[in-house]
Amino acid sequence: MNYTFNNDVPIYLQIVDIITSDIVSGKIAPGEKIPSVRDYAVLFKANPNTVCKSLAVLEDNHLIYTERTNGKFVTCDLDVIKSYKEKIFNEKVNDFLIEMSSLGYSKEEVVKKIMEVK
Repeated sequence: MNYTFNNDVPIYLQIVDIITSDIVSGKIAPGEKIPSVRDYAVLFKANPNTVCKSLAVLEDNHLIYTERTNGKFVTCDLDVIKSYKEKIFNEKVNDFLIEMSSLGYSKEEVVKKIMEVK
């Protein structure tokens, strides 16, 4: 897969977002081993140090954990995953509502139009 990174946001944060999305969407299952730093570096065409920084953030956020000598794994704590899924949903909806507001739509008009979509 080819990833195109935005120059306005640090690459390590974009990698955090990609892996977080893979976790909350179920693409990477709870308890599943994630690819190695080297594998992710090749996948993202990024420096391994950048990938390490991304994985450190994910570990700090409790989305992944390290098993000594076995690698890194997705958390089995479904509440953590659900919390991040809700956070992403709320951010996307808020961004969408802000954009629609800039076009002159109220929240109520947006909801009405969404309900009309088949």
